[in-house]
This record gives sequence, structure tokens and C-alpha cells, in this order.
Amino acid sequence: MQSLPDTLCYLNGEYTRLDQAKVSVLDRGFIFGDGIYEVVPVYGRRLFRFEEHMARLARSLAKVRIPNPHAEAEWLERARRLSAAHSAEDQLVYIQVTRGVALRDHAMPVDLEPTVFMMCSAMKPATAEQRHHGVACITARDFRWERADIKATSLLPNVLARQISADKGATETILFREASNGIKYLSEASASNVWIVHEGALLGPPKSELLLEGIRVELLRELCEEVGIAYNLRPIPEADVFTADEVLLSSATKEVLPVTSLDGEPVGHGALRGKPGPVYARLYEAYQRAKLAQSI
Repeated sequence: MQSLPDTLCYLNGEYTRLDQAKVSVLDRGFIFGDGIYEVVPVYGRRLFRFEEHMARLARSLAKVRIPNPHAEAEWLERARRLSAAHSAEDQLVYIQVTRGVALRDHAMPVDLEPTVFMMCSAMKPATAEQRHHGVACITARDFRWERADIKATSLLPNVLARQISADKGATETILFREASNGIKYLSEASASNVWIVHEGALLGPPKSELLLEGIRVELLRELCEEVGIAYNLRPIPEADVFTADEVLLSSATKEVLPVTSLDGEPVGHGALRGKPGPVYARLYEAYQRAKLAQSI
């Protein structure tokens, strides 16, 4: 069993050591996975796109009828205190809000006090080798529930999806969901948004309840505008992914990352087949500039 670090965490109004924090076994987050979470990147102890993360947290809480227990300024104060206490310069602030403690019953109890938990961990970014050579991904059917737009703590389907690629030594599992017309369309990966490049344009799936609106969806739109790359969200058939010029992943830890192998076959065409492409390179550079400009 892994030992817990003794770093500072926040739990229900108190700061305590992570290895000493305790939650009731009747907490609905433990019993049902009845809760919401958010992960905020920290660069040089400055929080990246904090307002956007708080807006998504508020949206997810509202969708499952959990009251937001704190104002944005309170979230910010707590996140900054935890970040300052951690040893790493680049971190992830994890925030979790569950419905609270109640006797086990599927129906949502009223007037519960939400359980609030926060902690920091050192960021584990993509390696220089991954950025230079790109990463391998595996594809699979999207067997998760149909409310992937909610950033819920009940992540067992994502865990199972991620294990498909982990078992094959790959970085991510890219998921496709079959529509009523019989065509399989790109949704997302187990813990990342997925993008393709076609004729120099960055394309991603449209916003819907079937995938999480990643913070980087709007960020990449801004970066594309900055560097002159066409950007569009539209349904992406499975065939378009396998014939794309480039395939990219985005997430809080991956930032933007090139996929150079898909189901064992190289991604791309010509001299760049199986190699990171020029759109990735431009977006990665722009992302690094954004980290300096958009952190507080």
C-alpha cells in the first residue's frame, strides 16, 4: 500500500495534513460517486485560467443540484494557500465537492452540507521524448454514460477506458460513439480532449452532453486565432481521424500533445508520417506564452 504524503490539504473548513484527513463512510461521494471535481494547473505557483475552471465547476455543480459552497474569491484564497505550502513550483490543485453525508438512498437528500476537499500535487507534464516523438493511442467504443459534460467524481467508465490503452503501453484511449445513422464519431479520450488537423485547420467535436467541455477547447480557439490557424468544431467521423494530417490530445497535464501512432499505425502523411506536425508545434509554442499571460 502506498503511503500518503504529509502535504497540506483542505477539508470542510480546516487545513490539515493529507495523511490525516478523514471523510465519513456515509459520504455520498464515497457511496455513490455523487460529487463534482475540478483540476486547476499551477505554473510557478500561479493558477492558470482560474476563472474558467471555476465557471466549469459551477456549471457541473448546478447540473447535479449541489449548491456551490464557496464564492470564487474563497476558492482562490484556499487554492493559493495550498499551492504556497507545496514544495513543487508547477502543480495541480484538485477540488472535490460531494453532496454530503446521509443514510444510503438513491434519491437526493435536501439541505445537506456539501463535503469540500482540496489538495495540491506536483504536476507530471509530458516528457521531452513524448513531445519530440509523439505518443501512441488506442481506439475503443465510447461505452460511458451520456452525461460526460458533467465533471463527476464517478469516473469508473473512464478508468476502464484508460486501462485499455495502459494494458498496451499506450498513452490514451480515443473513444468513438456510434450515432443513429450508423457512423462512429469522435467523442474524446479517457482523460483528454482529442483534435485532428485537416488541410492546416484544427478540428474538434462539437459541444454536447456526450463530452466534457475541456478548458483547452476555448483556449485552443484563442491560440488558433493568435497564430492564424483555422479552427472549427464539427462532428468528426472515425475515418477522418485515421486519415488526419495530425492528431492531438489536450488536457491540464498534457497541455497539447501530438499523437503519432493510432492502433499501431503511423498518423499523418508523407515525410511527417508518424512524426509531430507543424500545427502541433505552433500551438505548443503559443500555449507556453499563454501560461505566462493567463496565470494569476
